[in-house]
Amino acid sequence: MELDLKSKVILQSLKVRKDKKHYIVEKNETGEFFEMPEICIEAIESINNNESLAIIEKKLTDKYKEEEVDLLDFLQQLIDLGLVKEVDGKEIIAHTKDQSTKGFTSISPTFAALLFNRLTIPLFIIFIIANVGIFSFYTDFLPAYTDLFIFDSMVLNILTYMLLSLILIILHEFGHILAIRSFDLPANVQIGNRLFLVVAETDLTAAWKLPSKQRNRLFLGGMFIDQLILITILIVKMTVSIDHYLINGILSLVVLDIFIKTIYQCCFYMKTDLYYLVENITGCYNLMENGKNYMANWVPFLHKDDTTTTFEGEEKVVKLYGVFSFVGVLLTMSLFVVYFIPQMVYLMTNTLPHLMNPLGNPFFWDALVIVAQFILMISLLIYSIRKKRKSALTED
Repeated sequence: MELDLKSKVILQSLKVRKDKKHYIVEKNETGEFFEMPEICIEAIESINNNESLAIIEKKLTDKYKEEEVDLLDFLQQLIDLGLVKEVDGKEIIAHTKDQSTKGFTSISPTFAALLFNRLTIPLFIIFIIANVGIFSFYTDFLPAYTDLFIFDSMVLNILTYMLLSLILIILHEFGHILAIRSFDLPANVQIGNRLFLVVAETDLTAAWKLPSKQRNRLFLGGMFIDQLILITILIVKMTVSIDHYLINGILSLVVLDIFIKTIYQCCFYMKTDLYYLVENITGCYNLMENGKNYMANWVPFLHKDDTTTTFEGEEKVVKLYGVFSFVGVLLTMSLFVVYFIPQMVYLMTNTLPHLMNPLGNPFFWDALVIVAQFILMISLLIYSIRKKRKSALTED
């Protein structure tokens, strides 16, 4: 299909909202969202007002003298994004699917707002400061890698950790869900991966319907629950004398899990909750992609992404992202050195030798189950990575 300045163009039903720096365009039919600068919004409004393309291009050229205005190229981009309905009376078939979320609408917004309201973020900051303060004054509360091992049986240790971690993940994601339901918006939960970890991810796409400031609450919802649990346990440890080894062990294991996940949130080279928060605060919504493009000038194995653009005024934030990514890598390495590698060594040295025991020895089966669990986790990780790659190929 050939486009020229005499073409008659009809766009899809779109909703435009002013955001921090630019505008958010929502395609009503599919629930997709796109970030566009002011010049693009003026072009869309003019097209919807049935102005001729030649007049629109001239008007934009006169107004935005420092911009290179190519209306036909912009229209082709709109077609590729599925935002054009007709060109010269011919319908444009857009190969896009409904991406709007519809889950958890049974949760009452009034109920969700009891925990997530305008006081949530100040409380979150207070929790963070209080937890750091408690760890500073009560250094014995700092988690150790051995907190993972409550029992002599490694299987029981792993199963206990998996159960507690699953419960904490559910509570974390439930925090995101309650946060978005407090605005009467839907959400979905899906399985993904970050590095070697299998994680649950709450789809907060509907958050783009909200002003930038209100979206912060949604990104912090999970960590708010984490820090609430953490400060509760630390206060219990400070005020209550617990002699039972199992209760103490479980509480310490929960502290270990939340402590590691909190540090993990600071690893900005991945799209963590804090990463999305920074994106939202700065208004640089393709921060990782633009940051990688910037770092690709010095790091040879990084490939540039031609589908994203650094808007004017975002250069400093994009450069800072490279610094924070490097800090995130150091934090990840620290987690491996202090926790993950010692835990793995301890686990293997106390498990694998038991594979040589006779079948009647319970520690043989303990070791066998541990090996089976590792195989299962690796399988889930491979499945998650393949699913993500397949989804990316489908979108392309």
